[in-house]
Amino acid sequence: MKIADVIKQRTPDWHQLELDLSWLRQTSRSKLDPSRVAAFARRYRAVCSDLALAQSQRFPPVTMRYLHQLVAEAHTQFYRSESFQIRRWLASLFTDVPRRILFDPCTWIAFFLFWGLFLGSLIAGAIRPEFASEIAGEPTLTQFEAMYAHPMDEASHAETQTLMTGFYLFNNAGIGLKCFAGGIFLGVGSLMVLAFNAIFLGTIFGHMFSSPSSGNFITFVTAHGPFELTAVVLSAAAGLRLGWSILDTGGWSRAESLRRIGPRALEMAGVATILFLLAAYIEGFISPSSLPYRLKFAVALLSTLLMAGYFFGLGYFYRRGISDAPG
Repeated sequence: MKIADVIKQRTPDWHQLELDLSWLRQTSRSKLDPSRVAAFARRYRAVCSDLALAQSQRFPPVTMRYLHQLVAEAHTQFYRSESFQIRRWLASLFTDVPRRILFDPCTWIAFFLFWGLFLGSLIAGAIRPEFASEIAGEPTLTQFEAMYAHPMDEASHAETQTLMTGFYLFNNAGIGLKCFAGGIFLGVGSLMVLAFNAIFLGTIFGHMFSSPSSGNFITFVTAHGPFELTAVVLSAAAGLRLGWSILDTGGWSRAESLRRIGPRALEMAGVATILFLLAAYIEGFISPSSLPYRLKFAVALLSTLLMAGYFFGLGYFYRRGISDAPG
């Protein structure tokens, strides 16, 4: 078949692809007609073949430029990225994310590891002073006792509340980042950072509970504790999920498995970041205040109930479609 005949035969399809491109530019993805999108995909593949034929058969330069432009525009529309939509993001945050976190085995591995080591170290630190000294060191224990030797004085903290909140944000972010980033070492790094924090914090809590400063210490840590400790667990779970995707690729290449699971791990890390943020503001403004302990306890209880409602309430309510949770 002559080149002129090929061009004449294929021109109607090229013109139709131009109409498809115009339609795609003016239509949001939520309103696209699936059948027309499928037809567009077929025409896009066909024009790619036409361009390859044109290059091999030396079509006229005008036709070549036209096909190059058509393929480029079709490629842009075919692989265009979705724009960020706050409604869709919020819908995912309160439907898919809690369900995936709740039913992810990595969440429960991190949860039981942290709380097992934390409570064990707390008990050991409370009943065996030598254990606390070996884990944290006498200078650290003495420093903590001095910090909480006196009741909270709101006046002395008023001028530094904002500064201390920033410090807590920076400190919490550092802990969360270490837990998450350690996941790249096949998840072992995340578990090691989590175990270290669980043992160290548990030891400090146990020692302070048995010290003369226990009342002041408990008054300070109660309000922000639930958010902060849960965020540590989620950060490690996110890192573990990342590391596990390298070990269990599900038949994909390691790079592709990491790319596919990455967004799920970032979901966990994102929720942990929100919890760290909330914990920092509570630690900066409520924990050191002179509010009655019952109000600080109420903040801790409300925090716990909110997290239980988010993870268990929404997680179980939206448990349909669990098959897309990472395994």
